[in-house]
Amino acid sequence: MAREHRETERKYEGLALPAGLAELPGVAATRNAEPQDLDALYYDTSDLRLLRRGITVRRRTGGGDAGWHVKLPLAADTRQEVHLPLGTGGPREVPAEFAARLAVFTRGAALQPVAQLRTHRTRTHLLDGRSRILAEVSEDRVAARTFDLTADPAVPARPGPKPGMPSAPDGAAGGATARTEEWTEFEVELEHGPRALLEHTDALFTAAGLTRSPWPSKLAHALDRPGTGALGPGPAVSGEVGGKRTAGEVVVHGIRTQYEQFLVLDGAVRRGEEDAVHRMRVTARRLRSLLEAHRRLFDTSRSTPLADRLRRLARLLGEARDQEVLAEQLVSALGAVPAPMREGALRARITEHYARTYRAAWQRAVAELDGARYFALLDDLEDFAADPPLRRRARRDARDYLAGALRRQQHRTLRRLDKALDAGAGPARDEALHRARKAAKRARYTAEGARGATDRATAERLGKYAKRMKELHKVLGDQHDSVVVRQALTGLGAKAGTDRRHVFAYGVLHEAQRHAADDALARLPRLRRRAARRKLARLR
Repeated sequence: MAREHRETERKYEGLALPAGLAELPGVAATRNAEPQDLDALYYDTSDLRLLRRGITVRRRTGGGDAGWHVKLPLAADTRQEVHLPLGTGGPREVPAEFAARLAVFTRGAALQPVAQLRTHRTRTHLLDGRSRILAEVSEDRVAARTFDLTADPAVPARPGPKPGMPSAPDGAAGGATARTEEWTEFEVELEHGPRALLEHTDALFTAAGLTRSPWPSKLAHALDRPGTGALGPGPAVSGEVGGKRTAGEVVVHGIRTQYEQFLVLDGAVRRGEEDAVHRMRVTARRLRSLLEAHRRLFDTSRSTPLADRLRRLARLLGEARDQEVLAEQLVSALGAVPAPMREGALRARITEHYARTYRAAWQRAVAELDGARYFALLDDLEDFAADPPLRRRARRDARDYLAGALRRQQHRTLRRLDKALDAGAGPARDEALHRARKAAKRARYTAEGARGATDRATAERLGKYAKRMKELHKVLGDQHDSVVVRQALTGLGAKAGTDRRHVFAYGVLHEAQRHAADDALARLPRLRRRAARRKLARLR
């Protein structure tokens, strides 16, 4: 079982640690800890896809944290570290759990040894008045050798490392040695101390002549790669409240945010985490909504195919999600069935049926995530977010543009809803209401996708618009869910055979769902009026 924790640290370059650590605010005493000799083999693809993202994978021997480690950047100075014991994988075989977690970044490329680092670490603990460790300050003397990534990684290194350089741990040789290097660096890693301690330490180090390291990790230093991230700077988005922003800046910021969330959820879906399929499906829909709602800003020869491929992926994820929803709704609705008719066998039958169908749909989704078509989609999304094909109109003022975009989505939603409400009861109206629901959802996502890159006043107006559209699409969703559940109940009833109690229970549930649909329809006129207010789309 993997262990996870967040680490917050800063790296420095200089000649020696400064005096005065014990005088830092909040520090009651310092204590020297036992030195450590660490030997680590680092893994990446031949083109360093992980390092470009600031991700490192290593197998370390020695020290108190021997084992496999993956470090994923979260924010400035902060990374998520995932740890597995040494026995999980061999010296030249990354554990399957890590390979799955990183597949969204490696995208079919093999992981291989890229560098080996041996570190002699001397440590000082900063303690509070209760002898609790606030932070660890370390001096690391590093000897590194990197491997020729164009060579066969199975070929032992020739020539071997020069005296003082590390040899491969546990007999894991890497490829031919490309370069060797030695350096000294200093680290400050928080344990139980506040972030303010990091700032106080920074001031002390700076005053003593130490400088912040330009390298986010030892591997980046060894390979001479800064590892600044795959997307690059992109269009600037001002953080100043009231600052003028362009439509392109705001929309691309939303696309990038959703793309990064998409990458995070990939691993969660592969690991079968609860609700991960649903969240990834929603993120795919949000991305598609941003591309479609703002297609006027982009070269549609690139944006439209991406939106179409995201729609296909969302449908595939929806096959698994629908089984989850049906199971939840049917089990929770059993309370409406008279007690003699809802004995445990019925609940178990429903739960078992949908657990089986969900598992099959989830396996199909994971198989898709391992395929070349999905990896190509990720590559194209990343290219689009890094270098968006913006048209000239993307230079418009963001608020003026967004107001027009919101009005278009509002009118589109109302047209579809009015058409549905004018239709007679039956499958045609159900389908029309479903189309109105999808329009309301896109309108909501259009507003929410822009909130993170706008000033406070605009964000509040966007939030109100999103709230109104969310209210509408939730009720339309209740109506649509009732249609889907009634269809499922008809199928379950047909399979119940001669068990009259189960047939009766399914009939009760079917009738309850019909009433739920009627209740949803009765609420729509009021919600339509709230969503139709003209001032809703005004952003000034």
